[in-house]
Amino acid sequence: MRKTKGEKRSGKGLLRKALALSLAGTLAAAMLTGCGGSGGSADARDDAGKSSSAKTEDGDGKHLNFGCYVYSTSYDPAEYQNAAWDGMRHGVMEGLFKFKDDLTVDYDLCDKYDVSEDKKTWTFHIRDGVQFSNGNDCNAQAVADSLNRLYTVCATDKKSSTPETYLQTESITADADANTVTIVTSEAYADITSILCFPFYTIMDVEGDTTDAEHDYTADATSVIGTGPYVISSMDETTKCSELVKNEHYWNGEVPYDSISVIFIEDDSTKASALKTGDIDLTENITTASDLEELSGDDAYYVSKTPGMRTGFAYVNFNGILGKNEALRQAVFKAVDGQTLCDVTVGGMYTYGPAVLPSTLSYDQESLKNDFEYDVEGAKKLLDDAGIKDSDGDGFRELDGENITLQYITYTNRCLSDFAEAIQISLSEIGIDVNVNNTDSDTEWNMMQAGEYDLCDSNWTTVGTGEPSAFLKNWYGGDKGSEFYVNSQGTNYCWYENDEYDKLYDQYMASTDLDERADLVIKMEQILIDDCAVLVHGYYNSTFISNASKVSGADIHTVDYYWLSNEIAPK
Repeated sequence: MRKTKGEKRSGKGLLRKALALSLAGTLAAAMLTGCGGSGGSADARDDAGKSSSAKTEDGDGKHLNFGCYVYSTSYDPAEYQNAAWDGMRHGVMEGLFKFKDDLTVDYDLCDKYDVSEDKKTWTFHIRDGVQFSNGNDCNAQAVADSLNRLYTVCATDKKSSTPETYLQTESITADADANTVTIVTSEAYADITSILCFPFYTIMDVEGDTTDAEHDYTADATSVIGTGPYVISSMDETTKCSELVKNEHYWNGEVPYDSISVIFIEDDSTKASALKTGDIDLTENITTASDLEELSGDDAYYVSKTPGMRTGFAYVNFNGILGKNEALRQAVFKAVDGQTLCDVTVGGMYTYGPAVLPSTLSYDQESLKNDFEYDVEGAKKLLDDAGIKDSDGDGFRELDGENITLQYITYTNRCLSDFAEAIQISLSEIGIDVNVNNTDSDTEWNMMQAGEYDLCDSNWTTVGTGEPSAFLKNWYGGDKGSEFYVNSQGTNYCWYENDEYDKLYDQYMASTDLDERADLVIKMEQILIDDCAVLVHGYYNSTFISNASKVSGADIHTVDYYWLSNEIAPK
């Protein structure tokens, strides 16, 4: 239950102050240089050898300037996970299946499939007539070659892509006559069609791959050939900008734009300014509350917003002071008003909930109980009863004779730094000092791996393959020390240990019964809530914002793999 109105107003006032400070400090850091403009260079598009369709009789064509956060300068799904995401998001790559907005699976390059009774042999018929953007046939052999290359490269070159995390395979073979690909898995799976929606498993043409045996991956982004509506014409690794052109061989309808400039913009307010000045026509995920409010209230812009499958949260380091002192950890959780953080501090960009999985997913979250809801006075009492007091009157409590200073690492993406700064102020109200280190995502990741934090922000796609095993593995300690554990996605970098959680996770991974798996998920979520194992901020609401007079169909999907599609078109 929520506490008294007086306490709630006090919390909101504090967090509104944090929001104001955050907004006042926002700077337009990104510069729109080296990319974009009215259609880009037609000569450059021709020289790329991919398509000359961007040129019309007057030398120009239908062009879109898309400003976004670019996570990688590669589009090769075998090289980096971020590369796989960008390849799909930018409309270059496609997979055998794709998610609908209700998270059910739809066919894409596959049009039918069969599965054996033991759920280890999966046979997929590849859609007839599909071509890669270079005109080569995307047939069963090409699909099998692409998937085999993915596993081979990731196993031998130790790339950060980890397809084996989601799908353990024994063999991947093609039947050219039947135009089918058969995947034999090393264990039974309830469903692998949802796994094959993940960007790792996008299909690229590997025929004539000229890379050497030691580094068998495609370093040059323009040599990544997919089946999507757009083709990579050029990539500037310095500016992280890329030029795309129409895929003349696209199989699934008309391609609306002749060319697209993907312009790297890191800062949210810069995205908003670029949209208002006309430097870009479309952007994603403006999370600065004042900018989003202004654009939403202006008919010149179309704002599409949807609850997604992402959770924003802070890892708790169980090797640190919070993990070792339960009363301190519980008090920290009670001192944070998650509802106000979501509604006010980040302007509704998140929907609050204490569970690690978004409330929009089909799990019984309503059955979960949270004994550590917002209660400032209750937090203070927990600390007082545990002997964690401010004995020297400096405003901060001590433990074992030393002031408590929590190390909180975060980065500026999807409002995470806003949460961290507001939580810093909230914890000061109960006498806990917090040092917020707002760094870049790579630095934060390295610090997280090294355990150099007490709280560490993150934003995860929780059901990237249609189910949450990889996400829930963040708190799994059952296979600690194994090579797979150390190198896999979802490694337990918070050093959390709970035998019951591990037992439930093992049961979940062994089960192919969907109802049983859903029940096990709820039980795991409840354990994490009871242990104050992860400080959940809330569930991220994704957005697309477009120039309403120039762009149509710019609706954001629930699963944020799909940005540039042939649904988005010029008016």
